[in-house]
Amino acid sequence: MRQTKANLMLAVVTVFWGASYLFMKMGLDYVQPFNLIALRFMIAFFLSGIIFYKRLLQINIQTIKNALILGTVLFSVFAFVTVGVQSTSTSHAGFLVSLTVILVPLFSAILLKKKPAKRVVIGVCLAMIGIALLTLKGGFTMKLGDLLCILAAICYATHIIVTGQLTRNDDSVALGVLQLGVCGALGMLVSFLSESPTLPAHREAWFAILSLSVLCSAIGFVVQTVAQKYTTATHAGLIFSLEPVFAALFGYWFLGEILSLKGYVGATFVLAGVLYAEVQMEKQSLNKISIKKI
Repeated sequence: MRQTKANLMLAVVTVFWGASYLFMKMGLDYVQPFNLIALRFMIAFFLSGIIFYKRLLQINIQTIKNALILGTVLFSVFAFVTVGVQSTSTSHAGFLVSLTVILVPLFSAILLKKKPAKRVVIGVCLAMIGIALLTLKGGFTMKLGDLLCILAAICYATHIIVTGQLTRNDDSVALGVLQLGVCGALGMLVSFLSESPTLPAHREAWFAILSLSVLCSAIGFVVQTVAQKYTTATHAGLIFSLEPVFAALFGYWFLGEILSLKGYVGATFVLAGVLYAEVQMEKQSLNKISIKKI
């Protein structure tokens, strides 16, 4: 697969993920958070499993172990964001989860025990100013939903780093499918322990759940796992940085969500921090390639 095709696939996935905050809001009107996670990911697992059943027949113990790791981290991402989006707007959720793009190189630097690049430090500073403007209220308090979305970003950054490592020597398609099953199973377990799980009886609920299952999960996470194998972390991060823009657009078009002036300024700082870090990293990558060619 060519890198251009992989980048295009990630761009389509980013649109789906931008819409996922809207679908979560819709689904949570009818079912509880972990019930929604269970339905979303179990449906996605069975659909993708049917399509890629031949790949699943060839899995080994190592692939299962890797899937357990990825699926558990993925569950933590959606446990935080699904509960969090109940008490914040789709725009807030989208911009806060976009911090993932900055956290990936920051965590990579920490894990490799290297000093973070200057671009990452500047990007983090801009994003932190944006978060303060976007979320802090009087008395420096923050909504629980905003805090949970930030925790989701931390877990998601971990997921991207671990995915990059585990797909190097494993079947990325089988791994992508199995992680959906693990995430769905954990959602089902927690739902039975803490909620009253049920199947929704409204068409709107099923529309939201199937959109999350098919577009955002079955297609989204399998395509991400496959495409990341054929592109760079730089390109993936830059493409993913557009997710909050789509989230804000969908929130405005379908829910009529409008940020305050302070909110728009904060969102601009967050997006500027993310884009600055990624564009600077892209320039450095291109310079290295040019030097090698010379």
